[in-house]
Amino acid sequence: MKFEHFAFNSPDARAQSAWWVEHLGLTIARRVETAPHTHFLADETGRVFIEIYTNTAAPIPDYAQQHPLVLHVAFVSTDTQADRARLEKAGATFLVEETPGGNRLLMMRDPWGLAIQFCQRAQPF
Repeated sequence: MKFEHFAFNSPDARAQSAWWVEHLGLTIARRVETAPHTHFLADETGRVFIEIYTNTAAPIPDYAQQHPLVLHVAFVSTDTQADRARLEKAGATFLVEETPGGNRLLMMRDPWGLAIQFCQRAQPF
């Protein structure tokens, strides 16, 4: 099996997708302009990996109240300190930074409360 994408229900898929594009360097591969405002986002390689939508047929979790280990989206970072400073200016909030085994793992929340992690690994995958 080949992985296609991970999806989550957002309180404002259009705004959240735009923030992820602007501040996380993603691109919109496909979007639906009408409800549920589905956005498929791709990374720098052009590979779609995440779908964000606002679908009232299902509850929207209170992401800000969930422990970040319940759900988070992780990105590769080359400088977690610079990423933290840049993203805090863009409305993200800091949670914790840890350095297990020489890795720098920065956990933040986007403005909608979803946990995002930035991984500066001593030995990249």
